Amino acid sequence: MRLGLIGYPLDHSLSPAMHNRALREVGLLGEYLLLPTPPEALAGRMAEVRAGFWGVNVTVPHKEAVLPYLDGLSPEARAIGAVNTIVREGEKLIGHNTDAPGFLRGLEEAGLLFEPALVLGAGGAGRAVAYALKGRGLDVYVWNRTPGRARALAEEMGLREAPLEFAREARLLVNATRVGLMDPEATPLPPDLLPREGGVVDLVYRPLWTRLLREARARGLRVQHGLYMLVYQGALAFRLWTGREAPVAAMFQAACEALSEPICP
Repeated sequence: MRLGLIGYPLDHSLSPAMHNRALREVGLLGEYLLLPTPPEALAGRMAEVRAGFWGVNVTVPHKEAVLPYLDGLSPEARAIGAVNTIVREGEKLIGHNTDAPGFLRGLEEAGLLFEPALVLGAGGAGRAVAYALKGRGLDVYVWNRTPGRARALAEEMGLREAPLEFAREARLLVNATRVGLMDPEATPLPPDLLPREGGVVDLVYRPLWTRLLREARARGLRVQHGLYMLVYQGALAFRLWTGREAPVAAMFQAACEALSEPICP
């Protein structure tokens, strides 16, 4: 069973550690590989997937770009307009989105379903988060550094576009951008714009405790790091590929070990 992750760059990814542990835990022979794929190589990579993989995950910058190479989409992936999981069914490649339900599971477990919610980012991850929150009936706003993208997403999903300053009024703030990835001093939000109450979620997981989360926690806000969404979306993908329930605890443990985090999540 050949599985993998398509994206670029991929040096930060914990997915191989997580999924290879899962395969061993359930007794399946197989391997999960990193498949670094710059944009100009996407067509060739998708041909390789079609020829020799059971399925793959998809991450930035390809969650939307991969759509033309697929033979079908799940209803959720079609509604979100982005794919993070591909399953080969016979000769067909079917796109799914496990980001949305994976994100929602972590949020529900932590009791962080506050509103109004502000999503930072209108890319593939931001689209999935906005879709998930909207589906739970929350009042959702979206911001993007390119206002046109935020406006388009808001119109498409029935959300509202907001300036970054709206973060003060939000009771749930979700960073769905890459700001902070591999840079512990980078943050998408100045400290004076943090919500006055509620919670902050950062989808970045390397570092686990980003500057955004550290500053939010210091303000007394409830926080959640990106490992929850990573593991829960991965568990759903694993079930789609294998038909087996994913060993979630083992996947968390493998991810924490790869991060060298002694206490996790």
